[in-house]
Amino acid sequence: MAVTVQECLELQLLEVEMLLSMFPKKGEISLDEEAVPGVQRYLRNADGALPPRLEYSIAIDVGEAKVKVDLQVLLPHMYPHVAPQLFARSNALHRQQQLQLNTRLASHISSLDSGELRVYEAVQWVKENSLPYLENSKISSESASKEVVVKETLHRMWIYSHHIYRQELRKKIFDCAKKLNLTGFCLTGKPGVICVEGLRENCEEFWRAIRYPNWKHISCKHVENVETEGSVDNLRLFRAFEDLQLQAHGDYGLRNDYHMDLGQFLEFLKQHQSGHIFQILFGVEGKLSDK
Repeated sequence: MAVTVQECLELQLLEVEMLLSMFPKKGEISLDEEAVPGVQRYLRNADGALPPRLEYSIAIDVGEAKVKVDLQVLLPHMYPHVAPQLFARSNALHRQQQLQLNTRLASHISSLDSGELRVYEAVQWVKENSLPYLENSKISSESASKEVVVKETLHRMWIYSHHIYRQELRKKIFDCAKKLNLTGFCLTGKPGVICVEGLRENCEEFWRAIRYPNWKHISCKHVENVETEGSVDNLRLFRAFEDLQLQAHGDYGLRNDYHMDLGQFLEFLKQHQSGHIFQILFGVEGKLSDK
């Protein structure tokens, strides 16, 4: 007999409930407060649209030093009968070690039987197998500190969207930027523009996080990389992650009269040494009106 979406979602909720009992402390599991109620509402009335896919992260203590490794989880609607999307990350892991850890994790999860709840198994595997990768990262860091000054690269992404309105989407954007120590801005309205700057892996994780599960009208228009022997913080064009809200044309308000004042936006870009980005985003050269 074919497995239904409802059966899969019920199993997902059972697994989440089990994980919450295992990680009861605040901050151990990051889960949107509307995620579980949304699935529960669908299960009570399965005639409507499918709920957003369950997405959460689990902070796992590894080794005697209790180094934090975050396991990020995104569950397809048919999980556990299709594989979960899992990604382990830690500030204590170098990029290469993090890649190796996730490759091994994916291999282990793929070896488990379809239909088996695999997030708990992934948590245990990360807890028991991350230490060698953390130790290798520590050795690499100590060796590098004894040699030449390590160069770092500031990564800056310019992201364009047809529009940005929904409060839950804006909350996700700002939460992700804060969590990943990114600066930049989010321009609300139509069009919507996001700039994030910081370490490359953090920018790429931000890009991956905000696009899923279903943001279709969005693209990364331009990427900048600037190398330095000092801290990347000295290269940032923005001091924080700003909520940029410009005046909309017309008298009907933001939701009904969509187009933002792009002249104001060009002025903002020039104030942050980024006037050249206007043409990349919109395909026309920006000009400020004479005042």
